Amino acid sequence: MKEGTDRYHHSKGTRMHSLPGGTWTLGDLTVSRFGYGAMQLAGPWVMGPPADHDGAIKVLREAVDLGITHIDTSDAYGPRVTNRLIREALHPYPETLHVVTKVGAQRDEQGGWPTARQPDQLRRQVEENLESLGLDVLDLVNLRLGDAEGPRAESIAEAFTTLAELRQEGRIRHLGLSNATAEQVAEAQGIAPIVCVQNLYNLANRGDDELIDALAAEQIAYVPFFPLGGFSPLQSSALSAVAARLEAAPMSVALAWLLHRSPNVLLIPGTSSVAHLRENVAGAGLELSDADLAELDAIGR
Repeated sequence: MKEGTDRYHHSKGTRMHSLPGGTWTLGDLTVSRFGYGAMQLAGPWVMGPPADHDGAIKVLREAVDLGITHIDTSDAYGPRVTNRLIREALHPYPETLHVVTKVGAQRDEQGGWPTARQPDQLRRQVEENLESLGLDVLDLVNLRLGDAEGPRAESIAEAFTTLAELRQEGRIRHLGLSNATAEQVAEAQGIAPIVCVQNLYNLANRGDDELIDALAAEQIAYVPFFPLGGFSPLQSSALSAVAARLEAAPMSVALAWLLHRSPNVLLIPGTSSVAHLRENVAGAGLELSDADLAELDAIGR
């Protein structure tokens, strides 16, 4: 991204080294492993504008001022709400900031997430993301697969080939997958390089353990969505016990565990509160002992 005027005294990522987890390289993009997910900036059920517009702007600016250089979004959030908030808050973007978006689903009037993976639909979504974010090139686009129930075993060749073509045309810099199976990851890699996979994963949902390790061996990032459980927050007696021992919040322990899980795990916890954002950053930096990790590792197995 092009660096612009320092309109709101952003740090341009100068504090990135102080964030928990350090950095990771997505292709040729260096990002903070601790990122920010913008989905919660939209209204209830990710529909409509936020109740506190100015508060949403403050959260985005605080994220950058903290040194976060990885913001996750989608034009389907709102729809078009979070992208426009990001543009209003942060454009012209600091050169260190990388906004990751996703395509492959739209929103209906009932708040559903119907799939939209035909070539013409994907091309339109890419152009809409470019317009709403105010960019000429998207740093990274994830292809959202499956549906609201989770991944589905189906070929992704036509859809992913469309994104690969857009990458060749210079509209996208890097590609990734979301809500994908290991087989779909392999299918995509046969078409074009991927730099990340974004799937459901947290302490209580450990189905992707083998995939995380396989991706780490290939230097591909794994980005858990719903790292704190999403609409069903994590609850575990073991988690509570470790948190009590460390005198920390259980959600802080859950975030710290994810950063310990593997160096290729990138976090994008979302919040609409500046105070909560700061708590998440501080919490993810908790030091966990081998005994803590062993106790937590047993939760989802």
